[in-house]
Amino acid sequence: MHDIRAIRDNPEAFVAGWRSRGVEDAQAIVDQALALDQELRAAQTAGQEALAKRNAASKAIGAAMGKKDMAEADRLKAEVEGLKAEIASSEETERSVGAALRKLLSEQKNLAADDVPDGEDEAGNVEVSRWGKPRESGPAKDHADLGEALGLLDFEAAAKMSGARFAVLKGGLARLERAIGQFMLDLQTAEHGYLEVNPPYLVRDEAMFGTGQLPKFEEDLFATAALGPFAYLADTMAEFMDAGLPEKGLGTYAASFLNEVDDARSARRYLIPTAEVSLTNLVRETILAEDELATPMRLTALTPCFRAEAGSAGRDTRGLIRQHQFSKVELVSIARPEDSEAEHERMTGCAEAVLKALDLPFRRMLLCKGDMGFSARKTFDLEVWLPSQGTYREISSCSNCGDFQARRMDARFKRAGEKKTEFVHTLNGSGLAVGRTLVAIMENYQDEGGRIAVPEVLRRYMPEGVTHVG
Repeated sequence: MHDIRAIRDNPEAFVAGWRSRGVEDAQAIVDQALALDQELRAAQTAGQEALAKRNAASKAIGAAMGKKDMAEADRLKAEVEGLKAEIASSEETERSVGAALRKLLSEQKNLAADDVPDGEDEAGNVEVSRWGKPRESGPAKDHADLGEALGLLDFEAAAKMSGARFAVLKGGLARLERAIGQFMLDLQTAEHGYLEVNPPYLVRDEAMFGTGQLPKFEEDLFATAALGPFAYLADTMAEFMDAGLPEKGLGTYAASFLNEVDDARSARRYLIPTAEVSLTNLVRETILAEDELATPMRLTALTPCFRAEAGSAGRDTRGLIRQHQFSKVELVSIARPEDSEAEHERMTGCAEAVLKALDLPFRRMLLCKGDMGFSARKTFDLEVWLPSQGTYREISSCSNCGDFQARRMDARFKRAGEKKTEFVHTLNGSGLAVGRTLVAIMENYQDEGGRIAVPEVLRRYMPEGVTHVG
């Protein structure tokens, strides 16, 4: 979310900033925002002036009546009534124009940090560093083929019950995935100081809005709702058909149905696409004391994640790379503005530590402006080596969102001795995606016999004596 005062003070910066992030109509958006802002402030001024006049006229009515000047009292009463209507009109304008301005601003991307490179897509990303050496010899069977050959990965059974982009993991492979998640969580809590949280997997609209998934990316989300209204609609339509769609009573049916739909909307919950949503919203609508952020607040959770993947048709349709349901260890930090850049580096290092412990070759990429997520002002992606593809693939994305999400959530802190509050900075990252880590282990640790060696750091999470899967 953006501060209209910042746009008002430096509109050129927002035009340039949004254009650099691929927003072609940036100038039109800024012009519209400023026009709405001007209309809103004009309505507020008119309302305040009308209120002041009404208050003055109300006092004058008493004075006129005290002098028994009823004509003047009646004139003032009529003036008060007119001013009431003017105040109501100004308030309605404030509501409608304010809502339009908030909607416009809520749909705009965050501005990139100064050191983020220009670029339209992933081709503009910059490699920062590499760790480990990709294995150049030995088998390089794709993880999906390998899992199916072992009888431990079943896409057909998953498709029968759930459709495409789901998988059933069995036996040692299921145990290995559980071991990966447990190891990641233990590493981030014991060695990196993150507080483990077990958050809700279902959240309200406001929580999704706070972290930037709504309103713009609803098609990528899964939602739940009470089934009552939809069953009611079916019954109602059947009654209409039986009665030949009679005009009488149609309005009553419609009103009743709409009421039930409203009830369903209020009961609707979204399945989290990442625990970033739940963890970051823990500070929504709060004012933290500065000493609570002397060290950034660091939170982690291992949760299932649910994504509709509406914008990725045709990509990675086979295998575990892009699933509708997957597990992930999420890292979230809440920091003071002056601490967020260093915290971003630290968080990325915490994610890298997992790959190093698993001895998986990876590289760090600094994303360009055109490839960053909606809420991010700067993002590092970690890409792990996949032998079957002969390339690096994303396994973690660590982003500094600045105060962008905090404004949407109204998450603030107050410095010692200050009356004024400031917005916190929020950061999030994968530490890591469990399914993609499983893919990387399967491909990098497979042997010529088709078995998968269990990395040393994971063996304590497996049954005693188990060193291979398959």
